[in-house]
Amino acid sequence: MWFSRMKLSMSAPLSSTAFWLMIFLSVIIGLYAFVALIGLQFATPDLSLKFEHWRIAIAWHAVGGGIALLIGGFQFWPWVRLNHPSIHRKMGRIYLLCIFFSGMAGLLLAPTSDGGVSAHFGFGLLAICWLFSGVQAYLCILRADIDAHKVWMIRNFSLTFGAVTLRLYMGLFSTFDVDPSEAFQAVAWLAWVPNLIVVEWYLNSKLNTSHFIGVERG
Repeated sequence: MWFSRMKLSMSAPLSSTAFWLMIFLSVIIGLYAFVALIGLQFATPDLSLKFEHWRIAIAWHAVGGGIALLIGGFQFWPWVRLNHPSIHRKMGRIYLLCIFFSGMAGLLLAPTSDGGVSAHFGFGLLAICWLFSGVQAYLCILRADIDAHKVWMIRNFSLTFGAVTLRLYMGLFSTFDVDPSEAFQAVAWLAWVPNLIVVEWYLNSKLNTSHFIGVERG
């Protein structure tokens, strides 16, 4: 169930190791988005033609998603939220703006993805959920509902992190010589659905408790 209101406990927070691993992977893939965008200028003729046709959408998706990955994880760092709330708010605005542009572009690009109809629906639904959770997070903070805002931001970043899990799965499929087209049919769903399931399990387990997820202290 997608609870709109709950309080989250720090009794079982992310460990420091897990948190910083999440940050590290997010930053690496965020930087990769910019490298890949530059690399498209020197791609094969077929890919270059596709890039020319969808140049603006691809740029929005890569730049917006890249920035969201670079800064999104740090929004969950208690040191930033507690000691520099103004920075947290400014980064949050930038993050949600990037989600909007990247999500809208992703929705436009979904029907062009490799992997056929299954991949088109998978990536399209990901874009819709990404945009919807971002809008919900924004509306919650506008009405000063901080607890609900935190919940929706956790959901949203689990979808943002799908860019990381997508590449992990693609690397795994490549190791076993799975055809890329077939891999995309699976990855279009595997990249984000398990993330969301884990997050919903976590949120459900913390329903009616008192605090928010963070890095384990001490």
